Amino acid sequence: MASNFFSSSFLPTLNSRGKDTNALTIKDKQSILQEPLETTTLKQTSKNEDENETDSIHLSLHQKGTSALAWLMCSLVGFSGFSYGWDTGTISGIINMPDYLERFGEWNYSTNAYELSEVRMGLIISFVAIGAAIGGITLGKVADIYGRKPGLIISMIVYIVGCIIEITSTDKWYQFFIGRIIVGISFGCNCVLGPMFISEISPRDLRGTLVSLFQLLNTAGIFVGYCVVYHCNHHFTGTKQWRVPVGVSFVWAFLTILGVNFAPESPRFLFKKGKVDEGRKSISRINKVPDDSVLVTVEADSLTKSIEREKLEGNSSWRELIYGRPKLFYRVSLGLIVESLQQLTGINYFFYYGTTIFTSVGLQDSYVTSIILGMVNFVSTFAALYFIDHFGRRNPLLLGDLCMMICLVIFSSLGYKALYPDEFGVDANKSAGNAMIFFTCLFLFFYATTWGPIPPVILSESYPLRIRAKAMGIAMSANWFWCFLIAFFTPFISGAIHFAYGFVFFGCTFVAFFYVFTCVPETKGMPLEDIDDMYARLTPGFAFRQTQQDKEAKGF
Repeated sequence: MASNFFSSSFLPTLNSRGKDTNALTIKDKQSILQEPLETTTLKQTSKNEDENETDSIHLSLHQKGTSALAWLMCSLVGFSGFSYGWDTGTISGIINMPDYLERFGEWNYSTNAYELSEVRMGLIISFVAIGAAIGGITLGKVADIYGRKPGLIISMIVYIVGCIIEITSTDKWYQFFIGRIIVGISFGCNCVLGPMFISEISPRDLRGTLVSLFQLLNTAGIFVGYCVVYHCNHHFTGTKQWRVPVGVSFVWAFLTILGVNFAPESPRFLFKKGKVDEGRKSISRINKVPDDSVLVTVEADSLTKSIEREKLEGNSSWRELIYGRPKLFYRVSLGLIVESLQQLTGINYFFYYGTTIFTSVGLQDSYVTSIILGMVNFVSTFAALYFIDHFGRRNPLLLGDLCMMICLVIFSSLGYKALYPDEFGVDANKSAGNAMIFFTCLFLFFYATTWGPIPPVILSESYPLRIRAKAMGIAMSANWFWCFLIAFFTPFISGAIHFAYGFVFFGCTFVAFFYVFTCVPETKGMPLEDIDDMYARLTPGFAFRQTQQDKEAKGF
């Protein structure tokens, strides 16, 4: 049903040969589909001239302050990632608070204290990822029907419902657990729509940086969450300890809804729905120019041609994700694998169980260490805003991967061999513990500048408009699936092999390096409408050759 709806929504405009696209013969359609892939000197020269003209227009506008406007609009949309970071930063502290343990835990006669069992802890922390996987595929679809703005607003309403269920929990742990699943549905939708929306309203020369704002605000949420949990744990008693962090979540939800209302709707979505006048107004608002300016005309023509071509290439069915062209299955697989590898770096091993990990290291106040980790993660992400649009996507991923491997090996070796010389959990070596914290911070720095912000950028750039929500939903669901597995099984695995668990993530980052090197192409500075052509030329497994080929094709 959705497929037919989308097909009828494309613009019934004339193609470049003056023919009604709905009246074209099969031969005509095949000819048009092949046209963008021709590489004669005349066509390439014309394309370069068009790109240079558009670039000069954008440069002129940026000198008038359009960049500042783009930053503001994308920051408003990117704030949808703050709530996810807030949850990540608060949950590991909440589940260790005395009142929370007394209400939802079980009495341990050997320790004479209330504790959460490994199963209960794993369920409460990890099942938010199951909700997110559901939300990424299902709720994210709302954006294709009603728009990016309504999609994010509906997502935040779902988040509010989940928070209400959590905060009204009294002594039934499964009520809090259900609330976690519902807020997870919201997170899954936000992680799809946030980067996608930003990529569609940002200038292409700033796209990578602006999409990274989602990750920056995510890390800001983690850091602020750690700080608030520390304050609540030290200054509140009773139910306030954990209900205040949950209650503050409502503030972030309302701020997100308010901010999204000030952002323009995606021009690509509006043109796809045939709302040309609204689309032109959105372009003019994004670029701070009149509706009849040259830039609006150039952008509108580009979007019209792109949507026209997508209509000829296929519909937005699930089947097309496998059989669509150019290389849609390869691109969907790439997003799925990159998002999986992001989780398999082990980042959430440190975030979800940060308080627990550093308690075992022997620190008197592990909440302070969590604040330090959150600050390192947040501050480091600022560097990513510079790296992404200056050094591209591939090279930072490769360099970050190598550095994270080194940190994981040292962290795991210290924890496995040096932290407890005699017996695990007895007489911790403080020097080894401090060194582990240092390499954890170093790991977070390399993650926050590379593997944290770059995968969402790759996703937002890799797919045609007609399948973007579906493909990004699948990729993010893979991310959440691994997030669930890591969060749920970490207590059991850590209990069995302790800090040797880090060697597992080392192996995953080793695999990630070779996958990025061979399969992930560079998309820095490319118009979204030209990325199809790049993938049509790409030879799977030889992405390391593609960068040079694209430079030569552009005349560099």
